[in-house]
Amino acid sequence: MSSSAALQQDPAKIIACTVSRDVQNFDLLIEDMETELGESWGDLSFADAAAFLAQPEAAELEFIAIAVDDRDEDQMTTIGELVRAAKEAQIHVILITEEVSPMALHQLLRLGADTFVPYPLPEGSLHEAIENLRKPPAAPVAAQTAQGAVPLHRTATGSRVDHEGIVLPIHGLAGGVGASTLAVNLAWELANVGKDSSPKVCLLDFDLQFGSASTYLDLPRREAVYELLSDVASMDDEAFHQALLTYNDKLHVLTAPADMLPLDILAPDDIIALIEAARRQFDFVVIDMPKTLVAWTETVLNQAHVYFGVLELDMRSAQNALRLIRALKSEDLPYEKLRYVLNRAPRFTDLTGKSRVKRMAENLDIEIELQLPEGGKPVVQASDHGMPLSESAAKLPLRKEIQKLAKSLVEHAQINARTA
Repeated sequence: MSSSAALQQDPAKIIACTVSRDVQNFDLLIEDMETELGESWGDLSFADAAAFLAQPEAAELEFIAIAVDDRDEDQMTTIGELVRAAKEAQIHVILITEEVSPMALHQLLRLGADTFVPYPLPEGSLHEAIENLRKPPAAPVAAQTAQGAVPLHRTATGSRVDHEGIVLPIHGLAGGVGASTLAVNLAWELANVGKDSSPKVCLLDFDLQFGSASTYLDLPRREAVYELLSDVASMDDEAFHQALLTYNDKLHVLTAPADMLPLDILAPDDIIALIEAARRQFDFVVIDMPKTLVAWTETVLNQAHVYFGVLELDMRSAQNALRLIRALKSEDLPYEKLRYVLNRAPRFTDLTGKSRVKRMAENLDIEIELQLPEGGKPVVQASDHGMPLSESAAKLPLRKEIQKLAKSLVEHAQINARTA
C-alpha cells in the first residue's frame, strides 16, 4: 500500500540543477538550493550534464548552477561546453566559484554564463542571483531605438557598444606606494600594446578627494564629472562617454572631480552603473582606487577580474596588507582576487632585499607576483610634466615592467577570446 501511494504522488517538478565534480564539496550550495527550491532541483556531474542538456527534458529547466573550484581548471573546456549548451537551450547559468582564476572565470562569463557567486556563498547571494534571472529581460537596444526610446550608443570609434571589458582595480595599501603611477601607466600601455589595433582602454579615477590621474596626464578637471557623479541613476552610455577626457586620442579617462567630495557620495549601485557603462564601451577598465576602504570597495572587488594591491617592502605595507586580508576574510569576500605588486623592489643583486621579500610573503601568506623596480627621479618628472613614462622615460626599467604586464594581460584576454 505504501509503495502504491508513493507511486500516486506527483514528484516535484525539477526546475534547476547543480552541476559539479562532487556537490558534497559545496555543502552551503546544497543548503541554499533546498531553501530556495525545496525538492524542485537535482544534481548532475559534468558528464551527466552534457548528456542531459542534449535531451528534450532539459527545456523544463529554469537554470543550472555550475559549481567549480581550482581543481576543476583543467576541465574548463568541458565546463565551457556545458555553458554554451545551456545557453543554446535557453537555460540560465549561475557560476559558483571557489578559488578559480580570474581569467578562467572571465572565459566562462564570455561564453554566456549569466552571473557568478563566490563560494562560500555570502548570505542571500544565491537568492539574489535567482531573482535577477527571473526578472523580465529588457527590450533589445535595436528595438528600443526603432521605437525612439533609447538612442543606439556607440564607442569612440563608432562601433556598437558590445564590449565586455576586463576590470582591473589598483589599490595602494599605504600612502605613496605608487598605485596611481601604476594605474596611469598600465592604462596607457594597454592602450598602446598593438601597433595596428590596440585595445580600447578607460581609466576611472575613483579617488574622489586626492585623485591624481588628471595631473599625471595633464588633463583638466571638469564640472561635468561632478554632474555625472551626483546623478548616476539617470546616466546613460552617452552621458558617461561625454564625461570622459582623452589623452592623445587613445586613452579615455574619467578624472576625479575638481572639488573634494566625500567618498560616500557614490553608493554601491552607482559604482556598478559606472563600471558597467565602462565595460560596455571598452576592452579594459583600469580603476585607481582610494586607499581608504569605503562602502563600495566590496562592490569594486566583486566586479573586478583581477584586483591589484600595491605595497612596499616596509612594515606599514605589511601591516596594512594583513589588515586588508583579515577584513576581506571576515566578510567572506573574494580575497583570492588580490594580486600583490611590490613597488620599489630590491635589485636582482640585492640578496638581502630578496630574502626580506620572501619573508614578507611567507609571513603574510601571500604570493608577490609582480615586483617593480625603483623609478627614481624620472617618475617624478614624468608626473610633474603630465606624461606617461613611455613618452618621457621609455627605457626606464620600471616602464618596461609595466609594459610587460600590459602585454601579458592583453595576451591572456586574446587567448580567452579565441577559446570562446
